[in-house]
Amino acid sequence: MSSETVVEIKPGKKSTFKDKVAELLPDGGNLNLCLTCGLCASGCPASGLEGMDPRKFLRMAALGMDEELLSTDWAWMCTMCQRCVYACPMKINIPQLTFYVRQSRPRDERPKGILGSCNMALKSETRSAMGATVEDFQFVVEDVLEEYREAQPEFAEMPAPIDKQNAEFFVNQNSREPVTEPDEMVPLWKILHLAGADWTYGSKAWAAENYCLFMADDEGWETLTRSMIGAAEDLGCKTYLNTE
Repeated sequence: MSSETVVEIKPGKKSTFKDKVAELLPDGGNLNLCLTCGLCASGCPASGLEGMDPRKFLRMAALGMDEELLSTDWAWMCTMCQRCVYACPMKINIPQLTFYVRQSRPRDERPKGILGSCNMALKSETRSAMGATVEDFQFVVEDVLEEYREAQPEFAEMPAPIDKQNAEFFVNQNSREPVTEPDEMVPLWKILHLAGADWTYGSKAWAAENYCLFMADDEGWETLTRSMIGAAEDLGCKTYLNTE
């Protein structure tokens, strides 16, 4: 008789995340599909933080350890980068499981930084997680552009348009940069200028970040995304260029 131990994953009512693991595995699969090869952990940016290991995370869910998964901060350390899925020989979607765990925590108990940034973006017409206004953004872009045109004559004709109609590219911007590091916007402007790209910012919905996605707030995530794409469509842009 084989000494191999097969851990079957069967849907049940006692464990929410155990059912989710069953959904993430291929048809007829069980935990033996995970070879514990460590490829997921080796590529994971969060691996090792407070003992974080994607293999442990998967097995905790499979063993019905819902309370432990909800109380640990492991799910919030995941960047959702998908490296583990890309590396996994069996293509087990651990980030999706992470997303389920995040959604299962009451909204007001999710990490304050992510929660605050999501809420701020939902309230701001620029969709900036830092609350930057339309006027603030326009002032910073125009001020920085003027400074660099004067200081670097070779870029005297460099544009940084806002609300230009029918541009090829609608470019978004991480709102940290115009608020705290405005000079960091300039390298992208130079690249677009030298490439001869036809582009524009929008005065509204220009922020690139979407903290509602990382907070697993589906409704907020959709609201931000639709407004960002809508701003590009309103200007008649052909391509939405995400800088994140």
